[in-house]
Parts: sequence; C-alpha cells; structure tokens
Amino acid sequence: MGFDKVTVLFFSFLKLGLTAFGGPAMVAYIKELAVDRNKWLDGKTFQEGVALAQAIPGATAMQVAAYVGLKTRGILGGIASFIGFGLPAFILMLILSALYQKTHSVSQITAIFTGLQVIVVAIVANATLSFAKPVIKSIGEIAVAVFSFLLFFFKINPFLIIIVCFFLSQLIFKDRANSENKNSKRLNFKGIGILILIVISGLIFLFFFDKDLLTLALLMIKIDIFAFGGGYASLPLMLHEVVDRLQWLDGKTFMDGIALGQITPGPIVITATFVGYLLKGFAGAAVGTVAVFTPSFLIMAFASEIGEKIKNSKLFLRAKKGLLASFSGLLLFATIKFAGAVSWNWLKILLLTAAFIGLFRKVSLVYIISMGTVLSISLF
Repeated sequence: MGFDKVTVLFFSFLKLGLTAFGGPAMVAYIKELAVDRNKWLDGKTFQEGVALAQAIPGATAMQVAAYVGLKTRGILGGIASFIGFGLPAFILMLILSALYQKTHSVSQITAIFTGLQVIVVAIVANATLSFAKPVIKSIGEIAVAVFSFLLFFFKINPFLIIIVCFFLSQLIFKDRANSENKNSKRLNFKGIGILILIVISGLIFLFFFDKDLLTLALLMIKIDIFAFGGGYASLPLMLHEVVDRLQWLDGKTFMDGIALGQITPGPIVITATFVGYLLKGFAGAAVGTVAVFTPSFLIMAFASEIGEKIKNSKLFLRAKKGLLASFSGLLLFATIKFAGAVSWNWLKILLLTAAFIGLFRKVSLVYIISMGTVLSISLF
C-alpha cells in the first residue's frame, strides 16, 4: 500500500509537471490535485504548506509539491512528488540546451534569441514589480531594498548582502509572534538525516571524480540556500556567480538560458540545467539540477516537521521581512544588468514595451514567448 501510494504521487505530479507553466500560479492546480480531487490533505493543512513554502528558500510550486508528498507519505512521498513535478522541465531543458549548443550560431536561431533576450528583460522587470509589490510596505523595507541595490551596484557579493540584511532586519523590524503551540508533535528526522548523508556522499564522490562538477554543485547549493522568495530570487545570485565572478557564461548567453527556462514547464531556476550542460554536458546538467533543488527540499522536509516553531519565531519573522526586501533590490539591479547587455534600437524598445504590457496584464508567458519568437525571425 505504501509503495503504491508513493508511485501514485510520482505519476500524479509527473502529469501535472508537464503543464507546470506559470511558476507560483501552479499552486492552485496542486491544490486541485491534492485537496479537491484526491483528498490527500484538507484545505487548512494545504494552506499551511503554501505559507511555509513562501517563507523558506526555493521555488514555491516545487516546495508545495514536496510538502504534499511529505505530509502524505513522509520523506519518500516528498521525494516522489518533488522529482515527478520537476522531471518534465529538466528533460525538456536538457534537450533545448543540447539544441542551443549546436545551433545558436545559425542566423535564424541568433535572430530568435536576439528577440528573446529583450523579452527576458521584460520578464525580469515584471518579476521585480510582482515580487516587490507585496513585500515593500514600509519605510524600513524601502531602505533595505535601496541599501541592497546600492551594495550590489558597488560589486559587493550578494551573499554577503543577504547576510548583512538578515542582521539589519533584527534591528529595523518589529514583529509579534503568535503564542507558541504547546501541543507539538513528536519530531522525526530519520529520513532527512539519511538524505543529508546521501548528499554528503555525493559531494565526496565528486571531489574525487571531477572537481569542476564539485564546484558547480557547491555553487548551486549555495544559490538555492539563499534564494528566499521563490525561483526568481535565484536570478541575481546566479547572475553574479556564473557571469560576473566565475565568467562561465557571458551575459547574453545567460539570458538565453533564462529564455529557454521560460518556455519549459517548471520554475525559472531550471536555468541551472542550461548552465550545467554548457559547462560539462549531461553530467553538468544533472549535477547542476540536483544541486539547485536538493537544499530547498531538505529545508522543506525539516520545516514541515517544525512548522509551528518557524511561524512563531520572532527572529524568523523579522528576517523574512528584511530578506524579501533585500531581494527586491537585487532583482531590480539584475533587471538593469540584463537591459545593459542588449544592444537597443527602436524595434527592440517596441518589443520590450509590448512584452512588459502583456506580462503586466497577465497574458500567458508561453503566448508572449511564442509571438516574440515569430516576430524575432521577421524583425532581426
């Protein structure tokens, strides 16, 4: 019975993952699957999971999928749901990355990506606006966002900026915690411990097998751990590490990866597959993808056990305000950086304006990218 339930979770989320366009908007479809149709969770438990997913690092929809599996069948259920939901995006991104590597210098393909780079600027600009709107509510949050932007502008390491904003948030923000839940359940961390040992063993193997892959894995792990606020929060971190610091890719190639990530189902952080593939082929794609998702899964597994304690922590509530405000500033800088990588003319400005208006008015991202591809072939 247990094994059957795990396989049901895997194939249910695999099917859902094939159409997982729209990022956090997929949460509504996960609710339909887990609450309305199959009754795996009640509505209250599901909403607690959504709140938890929004409070910890990682792509929101992926985290909610993991939460459903964790609550339904424990650590194995969480793994099944998480992998099932993300697998279609990985496979499609792998295929697109291979095609990109072979064809990106062909004139028609170059024209397509010239237009898609403009659309990426619109996507990140709209994401910055959507991210900041519910987050920036006070003078303190504005100050943290501006502070983060300025530090990033002066080439301060974004991970250091996040750490500074964590401590700054404890001084600036006041947040009253709810009264602590005295009826806390017995905690079970055995499955999480085993998974951590597997991850450590994998890193040790990479140390002896290929140190470049180890570097890639550690980098993606670091990005995922710090990416509070959903998948888009990973963009300024990945941009800094992959383009500015390590110079594995140039800015335009990285933007091409983001564009490919937007025409696949799943979160934007699947760009890690593209980065890994261009660096080390299939092995790089696999390592980059596993590394960029594993930490947030482990955090969700841990958080689902101590959810009440997290929600009642003053330290956490204050830190959440500061970190989300900080990422608003970092995303704004990333938008400007991406815009600076484009050689602008009036046609590109018109395409940017049309794409941004479409995104702002909630037009399907798949439709915008499809139309952008057709226009790019004609215009560029």
